[in-house]
Amino acid sequence: MFKGSIPALITPFKNGEIDWPAYDAFVEWQIEKGSHALVPCGTTGESPTLSHEEHKALVKRCVEITNKRIPVIAGTGSNSTREAIDFTEDAKKVGADAALIVTPYYNKPTQAGLIEHYKTIATSVELPIIIYNIPGRCIIDMTVDTMAELAKMPNIVGVKDATNDLSRPLETRKMIGHDFCQLSGEDATASAFLAQGGHGCISVVANIAPEQSAQMHEAWQNGDIKTFERTRDLLAPLSRALFCESSPAPVKYAASALGLCSDEVRLPLVKATENARKKVYAAMEHAGLNIISEAKIAQAI
Repeated sequence: MFKGSIPALITPFKNGEIDWPAYDAFVEWQIEKGSHALVPCGTTGESPTLSHEEHKALVKRCVEITNKRIPVIAGTGSNSTREAIDFTEDAKKVGADAALIVTPYYNKPTQAGLIEHYKTIATSVELPIIIYNIPGRCIIDMTVDTMAELAKMPNIVGVKDATNDLSRPLETRKMIGHDFCQLSGEDATASAFLAQGGHGCISVVANIAPEQSAQMHEAWQNGDIKTFERTRDLLAPLSRALFCESSPAPVKYAASALGLCSDEVRLPLVKATENARKKVYAAMEHAGLNIISEAKIAQAI
């Protein structure tokens, strides 16, 4: 089962193209700092703006660098079932351990349409699939009944739950069972999600605080409540600040403040505003992150 702190990786850009050296170093840094799995090409990785070639190359490079040290859960979702199958087939071919597949956006399928979408992918590709349920971005909400029906498929193994409804993990566990992997998709409520029966978090915060995020999850797993509470409280302001504007612009700025990459995003997103940067910077200071000087940040961005 996938568990713990799982960063939804940002995609570093430089002059409009993928910054491959920064990406390689970033993946390695995440592993060194204790992340429990990695998700390339999720929405935090700006997957809607990636070409198909870029998308597949990012997954492949992440798998190569990780080299089975921790699992790689490739983002392979699309609002086209055929396209999602293509991405998922490629992820399996290059050695990803699982696929994270978002509910189809814009199309607004019914619950019956969701069932057919995921069943078609699951029967087409023998790879563990994690459903990504995020009504705030996709409009539709997969019900627990629908998820229970899909969980009958042997390779549909879990959910990234970004509903922010903390009754969901209890209800899901009751209907589907403990072995169905439940991962939070909301940093601000990730600690409460664990207490409600969750197993981990696919996280934006972990991009810039991987060590602290991993410590929080490990403390929970080990029953070390003091460490859990301390790390939870250190990270709490980041959970708010990194979503003060459309993600991943704030976390890209935070990454630049750590000297990891530039804060460049692709249109239609734009860089974090000055006001957002101040909020992010303050939250990073609260968390005790190793922020570089303002002058060096300016050079990086």
